[in-house]
Amino acid sequence: MNETLKVLEDRRSCRKFKSEMIKKDDLDAIIRAGTFAPTGMNKQTPIIISVTNKELRDKISEENRKIGGWDAGFDPFYGAPVILIVLADKGESPNYIYDGSLVMGNLMNAAQALGIGSIWIHRAREEFESDFGKKILSDLGIKGDFEGIGHVALGYIDEGGVKPAAPRKDNYVYRID
Repeated sequence: MNETLKVLEDRRSCRKFKSEMIKKDDLDAIIRAGTFAPTGMNKQTPIIISVTNKELRDKISEENRKIGGWDAGFDPFYGAPVILIVLADKGESPNYIYDGSLVMGNLMNAAQALGIGSIWIHRAREEFESDFGKKILSDLGIKGDFEGIGHVALGYIDEGGVKPAAPRKDNYVYRID
């Protein structure tokens, strides 16, 4: 089977990561793949914020936990040492959510190709509507009308972190020949 098609079939969400930091070259390759996602009219409205700083990573996790309503101590990023946050400038294109979603897909598929686990975690929109998220953008000098699309948590897969694929449903595809 073609390697790309195998990656697409094999990628699964990881819910248990090792604490070990992923290699910088691998992280850079994953991020680069995200920047090559197709975007409407090639406007390239999304941005990627890479968080490897443990202190900030833990603050983002705590903010996400509060938004999600989980009990104290729960980590919605499942221990992943890296968080890639995708935002898109909603003032630049009506396609910004689709553009950011394609970036998310590229990031997760690139991670799979390199043997690195990933999972899409929501609540980025709420985080970056809050003063907490606005401060992160301000501290980075990011200006624009950005909406959080999602987080990609990345790390090496710990034992039991990925479940096998569920069978594909029967009515997934309809053909008109």
